[in-house]
Amino acid sequence: MSRNVFEENFEKYADPEMYDHLYEGYQKDLNLILEWAKLDHPIIELACGTGRLTIPMAKRGFQMVGVDLHEGMLERAKQKAKEQKVSIEFLLQDCTKLNLPVKSSLVFMTGNSFQHFLTNEVQDDLVQSVRQHLVEDGIFIFDTRNPLLHELAAVDEYEQQYSDNNGNQIIEFHREEYNSMTQILHCHTDRQIYQGETLIAKEQDGISLRYSFPLEMERVLKENGFEILQVYGDWDKNELNVKSTSMVYVCKVRK
Repeated sequence: MSRNVFEENFEKYADPEMYDHLYEGYQKDLNLILEWAKLDHPIIELACGTGRLTIPMAKRGFQMVGVDLHEGMLERAKQKAKEQKVSIEFLLQDCTKLNLPVKSSLVFMTGNSFQHFLTNEVQDDLVQSVRQHLVEDGIFIFDTRNPLLHELAAVDEYEQQYSDNNGNQIIEFHREEYNSMTQILHCHTDRQIYQGETLIAKEQDGISLRYSFPLEMERVLKENGFEILQVYGDWDKNELNVKSTSMVYVCKVRK
């Protein structure tokens, strides 16, 4: 997968301010990350987006490096860091080809960003790239959605309503279809934006997400030099089971 292939999957991130409006308050992943964070090395966040976790960690005194391939999201992150008076090194890089000036005791990637890596090859490239930027016994933490087959088997169509950061009413019509041969869920959204009763805009976007199974994840991690320390079914550290919606991995560089 080239950089262009990743960028073709960026439609959902076209409006960084709207992304913040919807997701900035989510902090469930932060506590688990903090359990493994140390002050003795820089900490690297991959697919850091607008700095939802990078900034609060920097406020706690950690030396943070935030990496993303979406220039608009990074610019928003830089703006927020400046406003909140924290110093963070934000870098525009492809996570499968990292070339960072530091090695870390902790690399993390949340928000199910692992699902953007759509093929076996780029999953391997990502994990190898992470390993090369960790010190001995370094930790890699990330999450990905658990493929619940009863949910993926049928085409899912649903409607969603919310308000944007300008107070406009948003109505979204979603269609999600899973390809069992590629293990990729293709999601399409048609969006109507209302100011009061008046329709002021129509938009559409899409995203493709790879689903990986637990035994696949074991292979990816072990074959690329990691030992799995913990697998959770969510960020609250509940046990992974057949009903879990998430898989949260805590891994260590294998000697």
